[in-house]
Amino acid sequence: MQRLLPFVACLVLAALLAAPFVAQATTSAAGPAPSASPPLSGNAVAPSNPQALIGPVATQIAAITGIAISPLLGTGAYGAYHWWQAKTPAQKAALPWYASPWFWLPALFVAAACAAKDAAGAALPPGLKKPADVLETIENKISGLVAAGAVIPMLVSGLSALLATSAPDAAGTAAAATSAVASHATLAAHGLATLPGVTAAFDGSWLLHMAVLPLGIAAFVVVWMASHAINVLILLSPWGAIDAGLKTARTTLLGAVVLVPAINPWAGLILSLGVIFVAWLVAGWSFRLTVFGTLFSWDFFTLRRLRFRPQPLANRMFSSALLKHVGVPMRSYGRLFNEPENGRIVFAWRPWLVMPLRRVEVRVDNPAVARGLFFSTISNGRDTALILPPRYRGHEEAIAEIYAFEGGVQEAGLLRAWSSLRELFGGSAARTQIGG
Repeated sequence: MQRLLPFVACLVLAALLAAPFVAQATTSAAGPAPSASPPLSGNAVAPSNPQALIGPVATQIAAITGIAISPLLGTGAYGAYHWWQAKTPAQKAALPWYASPWFWLPALFVAAACAAKDAAGAALPPGLKKPADVLETIENKISGLVAAGAVIPMLVSGLSALLATSAPDAAGTAAAATSAVASHATLAAHGLATLPGVTAAFDGSWLLHMAVLPLGIAAFVVVWMASHAINVLILLSPWGAIDAGLKTARTTLLGAVVLVPAINPWAGLILSLGVIFVAWLVAGWSFRLTVFGTLFSWDFFTLRRLRFRPQPLANRMFSSALLKHVGVPMRSYGRLFNEPENGRIVFAWRPWLVMPLRRVEVRVDNPAVARGLFFSTISNGRDTALILPPRYRGHEEAIAEIYAFEGGVQEAGLLRAWSSLRELFGGSAARTQIGG
């Protein structure tokens, strides 16, 4: 049943988006309903023209998707666009905070600095580049939270207003015309008045808004997690060329999501919905990488290894490829329990951090702690079983002693390129060459 949930959610979202267009087509075929109300003016969308509605709808969904892919760049560019569209000082004063130059100029500057860091790529030494990657990961988390709480609800409100405007009944059209002037000031205060077709009223649309809002925020979250996973993959990647390839792919996708709706609204809508659907399918993988990146960044910048002491009975860490064979998803966060009375080691974790606890026995031939440059792992000398967060740096000997690992502590050499790539994307374990 859980496997069908993404498909059901996408069908519900597609039904909500398609209903206004079907209703408009039916109304157009039956002929316009008589009404004494004047036609909507300004940015309002004529209810009898579905083609006039698809463009703004595609633009709104593309904005949600684009900001989710790159929150800082997307929000900064979106705010700069609104500031540029405002022609008078009064209009600029009514714009929301993210459309102020005090926000979007520094935001675009930081985004450009991240791009310059990625362009330098392999030229930067690992000791300098990895801290910069961690900083960018933290920035992505903060800007994602800000966008989810402040910007995305406004965009979703504009989307629900567009869909509500298309209601094909005379009373709704008259009400929209009556309240368009009153709602325009409110929308301007939220930065939505400059969007085409968003001056329609919210009256009678509260039910639609309540249905679209959680779906819109959920779509933003899953796309943001999938995009944020790229930052975490860069943290794990040992080569600048991989970093540049991942960032180029994400930037290309962002450009397509923004530009395609301007060329063909239907193609843009399909592309945005496709991105959301794929992100939903990989949400579990993205969530585990997001948790990994969060703890990695926290341990790294707070120097937690200086305050941390391994516990004799259980220690928190992440699963890796060897445990996939016993049903543990890659990079699940859990505890490694030491049970000397039973002569075994057990890994326990909760899917999505809140689901019922699961336990598996860890069986590794000749286990050893492989000490890496930024974080260490537990492996059999060839395949990785568990990943230790950065807090364990300097405590590898204690871990080997607590769990009585036969191989003790060994220095991890260079990772083989193909195996490392497969592990980054959830495949079989990276084959680590152990030795001097």
